[in-house]
Amino acid sequence: MFLLVLSVLVCTASGELAPFITPCRASDSACMVASAMSATPVLAAGVPQLGLSPLDPMTVDRVTSNQAGLQLQMTDTTVKGLKNCVVMSMKRSARKTNMELKCPAVLLTGDYKLGGKLLILPIEGNGKYKIKIRDLVVKIQYEMAEEERGGEKFWKVISWKHTSDVLTNVQFQFQNLFNGNQNAADAIHQFANNNWKDIYHEVAPPVVKALIGNVIKEIEKLFQKVPINQLALD
Repeated sequence: MFLLVLSVLVCTASGELAPFITPCRASDSACMVASAMSATPVLAAGVPQLGLSPLDPMTVDRVTSNQAGLQLQMTDTTVKGLKNCVVMSMKRSARKTNMELKCPAVLLTGDYKLGGKLLILPIEGNGKYKIKIRDLVVKIQYEMAEEERGGEKFWKVISWKHTSDVLTNVQFQFQNLFNGNQNAADAIHQFANNNWKDIYHEVAPPVVKALIGNVIKEIEKLFQKVPINQLALD
């Protein structure tokens, strides 16, 4: 998914700087989507000559959240499956771009610490976690500004926002809930996986935001090196 955010953003790059990109006009959404799809494997592996780090797998060092009575901490998270996402739609006007992405399968693994209430049930635990998301849909809007350096103009991302949802389901697995009380853990897992949509919107937003934030950092690395006149055909 987020690999494609990056590839769509650079889909008008010149062949000299990014030969894996097919240049497109801003109004040609079909071209940009096709270019993003063909560039995804390259971006997944990273592009050292542009200073871009690999994005699948992606590592998220730390995510914390305290909302709706649930205290959440996730560390050393590894995210896999982003390279299989597709761009569903994209619209660009002036300096704002809106896009919709769909990822068939995303896997998050790492360490967690939970406390408080998961919707209506008390929960506590710490250990390893695994979250499987099927058919994740993310909508992203970003805005850019221009800056001049060395006599050339460059883009920079000045703001971005997103929303996300899941079309099929989410499966949660937390080891060592309630200090190893298996009966209590089984009850929580059954509740969470039966109510996956509500649990997703309570647990996942800070993680998804962190993923997009990581991609934005890679975009800014690119924009620092490639001037606007090499990123736009019109």
